[in-house]
Amino acid sequence: MQTQAPPGSPQREIANAYALVERRALGDAEAACRRALAATNNASPQAWTALGVVLREQGRTAESTAAYERAIAVAPRHVPAHHNLGALLSQLDRAEEALASLDRAASFGLNAPELHINRGRALAQLYRFDESERAYAQAVALEPRNVAAQSMLAQLRYMRGDPGFARDFATVIRMNPGDLGLQFTYTELLRRCGDLAGAEALLRVVLKNSGMAPAVRSALAGLLHEAGRLAEAENEALQAALSRPGDSALVETFVQIELALGKPDTALPLIRAERQRRPRDPRWVTYEAMAARLSGDPLYQHLYDYERLVRVYELQPPPGWSSMAEVNAAVCEALKSRHSLATHPLDQSLRNGTQTMRNLLAEQVPAIQALISAFAEPIASYCAAIGHEPDHPLTAHNRGAVGMHGCWSVELHRNGFHVNHFHPEGWLSSAYYVSVPQEVSDPQARSGWLKFGEPRLPVPGLQPDHFVQPRAGRLVLFPSYMWHGTNAITGDEPRLTVAFDAVPRAG
Repeated sequence: MQTQAPPGSPQREIANAYALVERRALGDAEAACRRALAATNNASPQAWTALGVVLREQGRTAESTAAYERAIAVAPRHVPAHHNLGALLSQLDRAEEALASLDRAASFGLNAPELHINRGRALAQLYRFDESERAYAQAVALEPRNVAAQSMLAQLRYMRGDPGFARDFATVIRMNPGDLGLQFTYTELLRRCGDLAGAEALLRVVLKNSGMAPAVRSALAGLLHEAGRLAEAENEALQAALSRPGDSALVETFVQIELALGKPDTALPLIRAERQRRPRDPRWVTYEAMAARLSGDPLYQHLYDYERLVRVYELQPPPGWSSMAEVNAAVCEALKSRHSLATHPLDQSLRNGTQTMRNLLAEQVPAIQALISAFAEPIASYCAAIGHEPDHPLTAHNRGAVGMHGCWSVELHRNGFHVNHFHPEGWLSSAYYVSVPQEVSDPQARSGWLKFGEPRLPVPGLQPDHFVQPRAGRLVLFPSYMWHGTNAITGDEPRLTVAFDAVPRAG
């Protein structure tokens, strides 16, 4: 019979810390870890590892990394610390270090789905796709009902052009008809790859067997919205939102459908309530702007002031480079091997193209670093130009330094384009044109042009109302809350871009 650790002991404090993390009481969890460390003279690898978990959940990634490293210094073969450190380093796009930590955990005997999932992610970031796929497949073999493993394996296979990309997922669905969580995730996979009928059929089964769960009902509403069946979608979304009125995700689905139906007066009170609760979340600014535009409110012009808020910069070469043409040529060469997949990710805005797997901020290639350094001056110029107004959702946060939050590259191929979208994690977003096809020079066709103001799904009266012509060496900066996408390119000449989000460091 297993005896329970006595109250106040380091073991009890560590167990309590993990329980508090589950309840999102992160301050109390940190205090429990520090009590455990104090009681062991900072010599408990278990306490350091638990503290690493708490700090990671708080977003204090540097301190979390240091905590895991302290655990390893105390006990060099402490497997959880090696694994958790590797997972965190992969999250930070430090893929080489991540893989080394994860491989050490494996060498000490760890053979768990989470290990192989994290190895798969790190290997994908290193563009070692054969090994990445094998790692995800190992995770699936160990735990076939692991939703994360199945999803990541299917997505990688899809991007590699495998026509049977979801075969393992489909098999486990058939073998586990009572696993509603698996089925629900699979419906999203089907939706993202365009099988709306298949997704709907399975989603209705999940809805029936889940007792009309609000999240499932809302997902069905979103799918019906995408299929253009707005009356059905409205009913499902309304019932879901009424079942759980404080759930922001359910409210968002209902708001999107009300706007698509041309009912801004119904949507607006919900939007403003969410804006009050979440003042830094760009999505509610996006929806408020849509409602204002539908109702003729001048607030739309205030939020979508294109002359002031969408700015175009012709980049100057960074020190050591003679021209942006030289930088662009070197960047093209560096990115060639990083655009080796067959097609786009299932969870991003691009279609008929590829996206880099690793944050470019972590790349050590001189040309990529030089290009990123060239973005600093336009960002500073943009912030200086827009100024600070406390009542504007963009300029209210324009105080102090602004840092890049993520950076990636997209290569569009024939018929490639970006679905209209906005960036819910950003403050300032961008598009930099490394190379563009000749067809973008036609101002009538506007092939490949960046467009603003049009939502992802049709809303009567909300067509694009601003365009920017691509040009190699050109950087466009704009608020992350603005709807934006691109017209398709039609020829065989690809279009290569680098993009990033930036956020105020104080935020």
